Amino acid sequence: MKKTETASLARPGAGIPEEVVEAKILLVRGHKVMLDSDLAALYGVETKALNQAVKRNPGRFPADFMFQLTGEEEASLRSHFVTSKRGGRRYPPYAFTEQGMAMLSSVLNSERAIQVNIAIMRAFVKLRQLLATHKDLARQLEQMEKKYDAQFKVVFDAIRQLMQPLPAGRKPIGFTTPALARRRAMSMAVVK
Repeated sequence: MKKTETASLARPGAGIPEEVVEAKILLVRGHKVMLDSDLAALYGVETKALNQAVKRNPGRFPADFMFQLTGEEEASLRSHFVTSKRGGRRYPPYAFTEQGMAMLSSVLNSERAIQVNIAIMRAFVKLRQLLATHKDLARQLEQMEKKYDAQFKVVFDAIRQLMQPLPAGRKPIGFTTPALARRRAMSMAVVK
């Protein structure tokens, strides 16, 4: 996150842009999560302070609300985002599920925590709607294919081919951002 972006997020009363939150949502172990460091930046606190607040309230964070990444998962994320290990952490980051993030707002009891929680919940709702749209599209395509059988087989095959993820090692054509690439990957996983 850039300094100006972080500074604008730390101001009390500043709105949290949805794009900022969406870009921080990752898919780890089949769960949509956000890392402790990203959440700390959004909440305007240090990662250490966020983790200490969580450790003081262990009953509020069961395994389906929060888990610590393995060294392999952390290395994978680091290589995915091409970040440096220098100046890094001494332990793997914690990943918070949607329920864990909701619980964080009660542990970090502040006006800022409430605003961030609202922005995060809106981002998750939007993500669920996007994934549902892709499921509906695949279901409708299947129904149309049954209805029009061989007459439009070539058209349906072409559409299915366009819905498939790119082969490994092949980059998409055009401009893309890391957030857009993650959204495409998640939406393609749902279509399968």
